[in-house]
Amino acid sequence: MKMNHINIKGIVAVLSIVCAFAVSGAVKKGEAFPNLKDFKIEGKLPEDTKGKVVVIDFWASWCGPCGESFPAMDEIQKKYADKGLIIIAINVDENKADMDEFLKTHKVSFTVVRDAKQKLVEKAGIGTMPSSFILGTDGKVKFTHSGFRGNETKKEYETEIESLLGK
Repeated sequence: MKMNHINIKGIVAVLSIVCAFAVSGAVKKGEAFPNLKDFKIEGKLPEDTKGKVVVIDFWASWCGPCGESFPAMDEIQKKYADKGLIIIAINVDENKADMDEFLKTHKVSFTVVRDAKQKLVEKAGIGTMPSSFILGTDGKVKFTHSGFRGNETKKEYETEIESLLGK
């Protein structure tokens, strides 16, 4: 019995190491977010994000929670844009037509671009849609979000954004 316990502990330790290695490339809190201009992003990125609070939101047309998050993100963009907030939604659909169709029914005031080759998605370590990174004015990741849970997530975004804007 003791031998099995040791084997199970050993297996758990190995799996922990493997899992940590698998996500080691992911962008973590406290790290600088990759420069979007270093990736072949389709669409027009904001000219200057220096000194701004930036929300980077990865989404897909097939993602139900993404459809729910867009109106909330649009409200947040409108509420805080003049205080220094920029939201950049990065679509990961393989087909641009799928993104375009989604945007017909989800009109927004924030920047929407597409990572067609999914190089940024890979670099950022995205595993869930939607996934968001909230960057401070120094360009470093301050908060991360996986998924969207309606008003609960919206309130978290607002609290975090206000803390970074000095509200």
